[in-house]
Amino acid sequence: MATQARVTRPLDLSALHASLSDPLLDAMNFLNEVTQRFPHAVSFAPGRPHEGLFDVAAIERHLKTYTTYMIQELGQSEEQVKTALLQYGRTNGQIHALIARTLENDEGITIAPEAVVVTVGCQEGMLLVLRALFADGDDVLLVNSPCYVGATGAARLLDIPVEAVPEGPDGLDPEQVAAAVVRLRAAGKRPRALYLVPDFGNPSGVSVGVAARHRLLEVAAEHDLLILEDNPYGFFVREGEPRPTLKSLDRDRRVIHLGSFAKTVFPGARVGYLLADQEVAGPDGRRSLLAEELSKIKSMTTVNTPALSQAVIGGVLIESGFRLREINGAAIAFYRRNLDALLRQLELQLPPERRAALGLSWNRPDGGFFLTVNVRFRADNAALERSARDYGVLWTPMDSFYPGGGGERQLRLSCSYVSLEQIEDGVRRFADFVAEA
Repeated sequence: MATQARVTRPLDLSALHASLSDPLLDAMNFLNEVTQRFPHAVSFAPGRPHEGLFDVAAIERHLKTYTTYMIQELGQSEEQVKTALLQYGRTNGQIHALIARTLENDEGITIAPEAVVVTVGCQEGMLLVLRALFADGDDVLLVNSPCYVGATGAARLLDIPVEAVPEGPDGLDPEQVAAAVVRLRAAGKRPRALYLVPDFGNPSGVSVGVAARHRLLEVAAEHDLLILEDNPYGFFVREGEPRPTLKSLDRDRRVIHLGSFAKTVFPGARVGYLLADQEVAGPDGRRSLLAEELSKIKSMTTVNTPALSQAVIGGVLIESGFRLREINGAAIAFYRRNLDALLRQLELQLPPERRAALGLSWNRPDGGFFLTVNVRFRADNAALERSARDYGVLWTPMDSFYPGGGGERQLRLSCSYVSLEQIEDGVRRFADFVAEA
């Protein structure tokens, strides 16, 4: 006798965490879906690095370099190497000293290895820091607007209130940050930290000037605010000189620096890091580094960052002489060339008279992967689908990057994942789409 299958009642979405109904968390899934549905479209959508810069054959060499370092430099036996690579490892990572050494050479950041937490990508670093710093509903995270959705999405998952501070053409205005802090405190709230990408930010491509960086640090000190500095694009300067990171200018331990090897090595390793040298005082008088406290949270999430991934990245750092900026010369040249080409093709395909008639404008970032285009039409998911289907070109709507609302008539173009030929063809298609839209 056949057993009749039970009909299980579906879970009620309204009874699950509210983030699952938040359009913010749908944004990236929709973009991935559209990309898969239109695989032959020229895609200015993804912010991923160019795969032509990867070398699969080098992975074995990197791993060998690191294991040799463990034996010859650290004096470990083969059994110890096997344990280190194949077993659970130190929660805060194995290559923390190598990262600290590299950051001193590349960024002028001097930090104790014990203050480095090796994370599963930069995204885990954000979750760890936000969970540690924000204790209750009165604690507020300040973010630049538009803001990278990974930061606002992480805050949404943790039920952390977000206050948007608008950025201008020259990045975040420190005085607006100070005003937001004063306004929130007057309302009984506790602004705990400010998140920003100071170099060639995602999505806008805008950077914060050196003078404004110094002033941001002064504002943080004056208002007892921490700064969460996310720096994935700092190497990729198109014109001018690299700016100092906020952490390299930090003298009061106000900055928690978030980094990743996704853009400078390859994202598949999923290795990032955070620098948390702030001192924490316990009720019993015990003192520790914030990095040590974060290990408690990490031990309950990812346990530890995969040792094999760390070993590959460690090998890269050793082979580079602990100078990643130097071995990224080809990548820096590639992204500089592509951003120049994107700006040039926009000028050629949309000359002043044509773009004035279309109500079109864009910024000219001095580095990074992205630029922002202002349009007259509503640049939403429906418009993106029409662009992909009828014109064979993809881009990213900007509205999901504005936590306080806005950006409905803006879109992001990324140049990192395309060839020069695709840029020329893609901008021609984009210009035709904009004319129709």
